[in-house]
Amino acid sequence: MSPNITLTSLKMASTSPLILRVVATSVVVANRAGEIIRDIMSKGDLGIVEKGKNDLQTEADRSAQCSIIASLSSQFPGVKIIGEEGDSVSSDVPSDWNVTDSDPSVLALKCPDNLKSVKEDELVIWVDPLDGTSEYTQGLLDHVTVLIGVAVGNKAVGGVIHQPYYNYLKEGAPLGRTIWGIIGCGWGGFTIGSAPKDRRVITTTRSHLDATVQSALDAMTPDEVLRVGGAGHKVMLLLEGKANAYVFASGGCKKWDTCAPEAILHAIGGKLTDMVQGESYHYHAEVEHRNSRGVLATAPGEDHSWYFSRIPESVRQLLSGSSTSSR
Repeated sequence: MSPNITLTSLKMASTSPLILRVVATSVVVANRAGEIIRDIMSKGDLGIVEKGKNDLQTEADRSAQCSIIASLSSQFPGVKIIGEEGDSVSSDVPSDWNVTDSDPSVLALKCPDNLKSVKEDELVIWVDPLDGTSEYTQGLLDHVTVLIGVAVGNKAVGGVIHQPYYNYLKEGAPLGRTIWGIIGCGWGGFTIGSAPKDRRVITTTRSHLDATVQSALDAMTPDEVLRVGGAGHKVMLLLEGKANAYVFASGGCKKWDTCAPEAILHAIGGKLTDMVQGESYHYHAEVEHRNSRGVLATAPGEDHSWYFSRIPESVRQLLSGSSTSSR
């Protein structure tokens, strides 16, 4: 038992509403995944596999996901878990990768009425064990995140973002950070920033830029464009007030990229939608994994409708050619 896990928190873990228990466990699980990611990097052999164009997988992706799925499936066997690297769990997971603790600060929250009675078969957990794999292999470690998103029905309602290398350039500073949010319930692990008021800062893809993506960016008339890796990292820029909006006119990201960031962003008053109809994506178990209608996200206090209105019709037409099941 972890030294900070008391009898009181163990009781809370057994009696708290399911949604709180899942997010509370995911916080500790994400921390462990971050340790695994750092351990593999420190050993020097990343075990890189090329899954497709601009789509890498490393031993850190595989091992972190193994830990996450093993930990969550053992505690919540009735919950559907969908991971970027597949949904199966190895039978020989190291015992220290199987996390059983929960974050007591999340368990102590007051759960909103609409989530109190949610059952395991109503939940879907979307896992990206290492968002920003390309940046991880290139040493751009501040771009890397671990994403665990929790959906009820169609809707992303809870999320955890862990940054394994937070503070890695600050000598002597604690390494790593985990943030979380539950819509209508609370958030933690970070301080909400105020987005720039006198200039428009847009964040977008670092490695998947094409004419369509650029057209949407130009239409927003940005004063500055931050090209960074990882959907989790981009939304972090909105959460902390370093950017006004995240604009990505492409079907290049997946549900495991956006579920956790969307839930946390919505929990603090921001918004994330597609770029064709301005609707939230669906996250039920049978949905298409690809976010084929692009991603538009705005920081709290920003007028999301203004950004949506600026999207060129030509961009909408290109993105709307994809299946409506991707919503």
